[in-house]
Amino acid sequence: MRQNRAVEIGTGLFVLLGIGALFFLTTQTTGRDDFTDTDTYEVEARFENIGSLRTRAPVAMSGVTIGRVTDIQFDGDALEAVVTMVIDSRFDQIPDDSDASVLTAGLLGSQYIGLQAGGSDIFLEDGSEILFTQSAIVLENLIGCLLYT
Repeated sequence: MRQNRAVEIGTGLFVLLGIGALFFLTTQTTGRDDFTDTDTYEVEARFENIGSLRTRAPVAMSGVTIGRVTDIQFDGDALEAVVTMVIDSRFDQIPDDSDASVLTAGLLGSQYIGLQAGGSDIFLEDGSEILFTQSAIVLENLIGCLLYT
């Protein structure tokens, strides 16, 4: 009887520690904002198709995360998605003729914005718009083109 009680207490503590570990991981991975409003600048880009891009998706340049997507709206007049992103102010030397692409992390991973530097001497600043964009490649459309051609 005493041994049975010890097993029950040990199991209860193990489950409690497991729940505590899950809670800790949840608080460390969700709701995390690497870029505060005070040290960022906001930039917009327009895309014909953003695929499954979501807010809080990374904005990367040369594989380094330099910002986050903060808002996605639909422009009914131009029939385009307007993506608003914040970029860390440490990266204030990005040419204004840079292009933005919706890329996929891995074969079927999450989508993010990838920036590729242009050659202009004028740099992006708060309120700038990235004019050169490339929409997401929709895998279903690509497979359809291969099957029916």
